[in-house]
Amino acid sequence: MKRTHRQNSTNRSDKLVNGTNKKRVVIKIGSSSLTSLHGEISRRKLEKLVDEVVRIKDDGHEVLLVSSGAVAAGYRKLGCLTRPDSLPEKQAAASVGQGLLMESYSDLFLSHGYMGSQILITRSDFSDEDRYNNARNTINVLLDRGIIPIVNENDTITIDRLKFGDNDTLSAKVAGLVDADELIILSDIDGLYDADPRKDSNAKLLDTVHEITPKIEAAAGDPGSDVGTGGMKSKIDAFKIAMASGITSFLGKASTESIVYDAVYRNAVGTYFEPTPEGENLNQKKQWIAFNSGPEGEVTIDHAARETIVDQRENLLPVNVHHVNGRFKKGAVVRIYDLTGEEVGLGVVNYSSKQLEQMIGLTEEELASYEMAAIESKDLVCHLEVKLPVGV
Repeated sequence: MKRTHRQNSTNRSDKLVNGTNKKRVVIKIGSSSLTSLHGEISRRKLEKLVDEVVRIKDDGHEVLLVSSGAVAAGYRKLGCLTRPDSLPEKQAAASVGQGLLMESYSDLFLSHGYMGSQILITRSDFSDEDRYNNARNTINVLLDRGIIPIVNENDTITIDRLKFGDNDTLSAKVAGLVDADELIILSDIDGLYDADPRKDSNAKLLDTVHEITPKIEAAAGDPGSDVGTGGMKSKIDAFKIAMASGITSFLGKASTESIVYDAVYRNAVGTYFEPTPEGENLNQKKQWIAFNSGPEGEVTIDHAARETIVDQRENLLPVNVHHVNGRFKKGAVVRIYDLTGEEVGLGVVNYSSKQLEQMIGLTEEELASYEMAAIESKDLVCHLEVKLPVGV
């Protein structure tokens, strides 16, 4: 199935209405949904997941898996009775478990005539724009050729400060990376409730969410599990990223019969997270700036500039830069603050920190020789655009 690049949810909708109704689907499954009570890979759970992936593949959809389970699958083989706490033991367990996990996936997919591929990534792979684009190109080739990429964080070598934190966040970023139509997060819970169902027997399952409100965040408890790392908060953060990228998402219980198939065809019991048509659906460049780039410095802007870039979505001009903090080169991503100290957003600068510092205090006439904006609007993401802290 030949793909063309899509920039936002409008293009996705056009494809689904006027095209072949085929979707590009990212499915994330957590450790607790893949392992037995003893912490080892559950063949039965894997077979259920693979059977459902095969079912939608047979319908012509493209599928990418973001799979947890490496540490959970490996720690007992390492000789640990419980999930290890130390980083070296976790990484050693992941080294053992990742191979076991991929072997199981490969055998099961091959039995149905499909090929799986392994992709291990770190946060630094996403923060570097060239590596980010290369990852997208590689995955697109795999998907175009009918292969099922199986993505996991490279837990064996990743240090804490370079980790995504959990595979919920990773799956949302991968969905944006590959311009997915839908993100499905499978867990040990059956959706988002309007209150914590463990504490409130009257809590109701929300069918559809169009905006992550403070009330929803407050109601989202933190179920978690002994073998996983992500709770409801991490899932909410993931859905914020997906919605800002114009991607429909779904949260449902992995053990529910036909959950994946039904989620793709809008028949599943769970919660759908739908971006609104009038919302800001960030293109690939802005997604990278907002969610993956590593800011290298800071610029403080005056009051006039805040109104210009936030309300009017115009370029940030050198004359409006009030202060520069840090050392960075042209093309770096920087955080943007107003004079009250509030963070406004992120942007790619057209000048180095040294050049910007030299411009501070110059008159508009003296600045006339500088032809470029400090940050162009196409390379600037305001917090109000994405409705969550940028640079997750």
